[in-house]
Amino acid sequence: MVAMMNTEMALLSLLAGWAMSVILLAWVYRRELMAVFREPVCASPILIVESDDWGPGPPGHAEALSALEKILGVFRDGSGRHAVMTLGLTLSVPDSQRMAQGGWAHYHPRLLSDPAFAPILDCIKRGIQARVFSPQLHGLAHYWPPALMAASATAPDVMAWLRQENTPNTEALPSALQSRWTDASVLPSRAITKDAIEAAVREETRAFQDILGQAATVAVPPTFVWNEQVELDWSRAGVECIITPGTRYESRGVDGKLVGSGKRIANGDRGGGGIVYLVRDVYFEPMRGHKAERVLDGLSRKTAAGRPCLIETHRFNFIESNKDLLLQELGRMFKLALERYPSLRFMSCAELARAYQLNSRDLFEHGIVKRIKVWLVRLRELPRFCLLARGLGGMGVLLAMGYVGILVIQ
Repeated sequence: MVAMMNTEMALLSLLAGWAMSVILLAWVYRRELMAVFREPVCASPILIVESDDWGPGPPGHAEALSALEKILGVFRDGSGRHAVMTLGLTLSVPDSQRMAQGGWAHYHPRLLSDPAFAPILDCIKRGIQARVFSPQLHGLAHYWPPALMAASATAPDVMAWLRQENTPNTEALPSALQSRWTDASVLPSRAITKDAIEAAVREETRAFQDILGQAATVAVPPTFVWNEQVELDWSRAGVECIITPGTRYESRGVDGKLVGSGKRIANGDRGGGGIVYLVRDVYFEPMRGHKAERVLDGLSRKTAAGRPCLIETHRFNFIESNKDLLLQELGRMFKLALERYPSLRFMSCAELARAYQLNSRDLFEHGIVKRIKVWLVRLRELPRFCLLARGLGGMGVLLAMGYVGILVIQ
């Protein structure tokens, strides 16, 4: 009898020790686990193609946009919705002629509404009307103008860029200077004042409204550099959503590389003024070898984890000499995605952000079993946590965490 009691006490001690270890593990990883449980679970696969850097350019850019509109119009999801491409719009380029006349003493912009760019703007508006393009604010410029001017005074390549007779492509600027919300004229970059940010946000959101006839509700920070002040001012101006890479970068280091806050961002998280974050981290850059199969892999991962698949691509893929082949690759991507996922849904980021705001019963899963399955997939994305969990009993620990998640969000 005494031996039996000793065995029972030992088992109880082991069980108590196991439970305390599980609780300690959950406490150490509490932030990561809360992010896993709180992020809504998509009920269907979602695919959105995000294309940045459109704006003022030569007439050939209008031809590229027309070709994109035709391809997007070919593909429909199960609800009959056309494929959608969001256009991250840069609303101006330098007005080099006017600046030269003033001896390069002051910066002057040339807006997308300039008559010379009418073919491009007409194509954008036509695609919006057809619901295959969705405009997003990339910025009044793809740089901080005072930083550009300061750099041009000491960097011959930047001055040569400014002096071009043809419309300059911002993709050709040094990488650090392409960040709009930090002064990268020197490195490490310097913060922009609160008043300057407020004025710049007011100017670019007003220009977006004037040029497109609608308010900017989604913003894509150039090179994903922005800060809390930009967020707050965007929110006050009517922006409801920011596209992120899953974190926030706030400056450029001494080597010109991005410097971030280190904070992880999940779909549906909120920023300053209640602004909604979306995560874009799947890439389709055919010019760099990112083809349809890479997108399919990303879509599969996102779908298994109950997340939307936001694809990043850029204007340069569709304006080069081999653009026809790259456009065909875009069509092949849509075809393969629809074949693999007949329940695939197309929409804009503005629509998706509002669904997160409302926790839409149409778009998000509210059943317990499906959410637990997705949470287990998401937990496996925390490799160190999973290693420790396996040491404590593997699937039993993960299932326990799943049920804790239910209690947290109910």
